[in-house]
Amino acid sequence: MNITIHQSIQIHMIKVGSITNSSVLQIGSTGSIQAQSDIYNTGGFTEPAEAAEPISSASPIIPLSPQAP
Repeated sequence: MNITIHQSIQIHMIKVGSITNSSVLQIGSTGSIQAQSDIYNTGGFTEPAEAAEPISSASPIIPLSPQAP
């Protein structure tokens, strides 16, 4: 079965906090998503980075309601 989809997508602003090895960022439609994993050492690092420290305990921009048990 062949399906043809015509789309018009306008993105005025997009902010991506992080992309990890198992993340998928999809805009629009796709017929299939294939796994791909690429690792690059563009900085020429030879040791692991130091442990991250929390920035602050700021409240979220959009308050979230508690989930029901």
